[in-house]
Amino acid sequence: MSIIFPQCPSSPEWTLDWESINNEYPWVRAMADCPQDPIHHAEGDVRIHTRMVCESLAEMSAWQMLTEADRSVVFAAALLHDVAKPVCTRHEDGRITSRGHSPRGEVMARSILWSMGVPMVLREQVAALIRFHQIPFFLLERSDSKRVLFKVSQSARCDLLSLVTEADARGRICKDKQRLLDNIALFVDYSREQNCLDRPRQFPSDHSRFLYFRREDRDPDYLAYDDTICEVVLMSGLPGAGKDYWIAENLPDWPVISLDDLREELDIDPAESQGRVVAEARERAREFLRRNQSFIWNATNISRRIRQQCIDLFAAYNARVRIVYVDVPEETLFRQNRERNNPVPADVIRRLLDRWEVPDLTEAHKVEWISRTN
Repeated sequence: MSIIFPQCPSSPEWTLDWESINNEYPWVRAMADCPQDPIHHAEGDVRIHTRMVCESLAEMSAWQMLTEADRSVVFAAALLHDVAKPVCTRHEDGRITSRGHSPRGEVMARSILWSMGVPMVLREQVAALIRFHQIPFFLLERSDSKRVLFKVSQSARCDLLSLVTEADARGRICKDKQRLLDNIALFVDYSREQNCLDRPRQFPSDHSRFLYFRREDRDPDYLAYDDTICEVVLMSGLPGAGKDYWIAENLPDWPVISLDDLREELDIDPAESQGRVVAEARERAREFLRRNQSFIWNATNISRRIRQQCIDLFAAYNARVRIVYVDVPEETLFRQNRERNNPVPADVIRRLLDRWEVPDLTEAHKVEWISRTN
């Protein structure tokens, strides 16, 4: 039985039970009647395409030869790869477009798999494959192909990504299918040539990697001089995940800038504008950084954009950045949130899920995932 979806095809028949999938998952049924551009998808709506993708994957010998865990991850990514098209599809200039469905699909898939109780490591492998599933189609046509490839490899295994994208190409009707398949083969060759087909692209040091993804003109093989002068631990996780508990258990003596504490100190309701809270937090961070003093920045920090704003500040003072992301099952999170002195309303947490992006190695010197299963 599949580790993620029990309907995942298995040996020896490798047949797809689409009726069971369609009946069980409402997000599959939501794909029905979602139109696609006939130039790229003459087969019909998104649900038809998704079924064809899963059927194509089940027939691919390269997928059948994977370990059970890897087959499960790739199948889940294929099934969910276009889950965001119903919310992203629109008409522009007489054409149908679903621009942005890959990153949006990553977020939606993460929430779906979390609610299903899928272990974090498997869940994040699937989410990464969905986020980047269009990259192999056109990577080598981009001027920044090497940089994009290295970025992808930090989160997704490129060999597994190529299988998702190949199934995506085979599960459609279009005139340029062979060109897509040729580009995917070139993506595989390029990933192998760059030593990141089945592993993250390696850098001389974590500081070299950090600088490479912050500056476009960096040589990936250059051993950067480490001039960091202190460390900032940036906490990340949904409300109720246990970030305060982790700090108390691991860094009890470190100074902490807590946005929750600042809201209480400044008497600002979470529903109000947070400009004063953030401004005060950033000023206190600067005071630590000017003294070359390590500290903890404690907030939800669940979107890449918000984390980037913080990291830009820390890096400007030559701080080493360590992200600690805390993850717990859905039931545990809502229970722990209810037990807090000032619980976050459940509907607020649900809205946060729409921006839930788990940190990866392109963002910091070190990224730790802390997963508690109860």
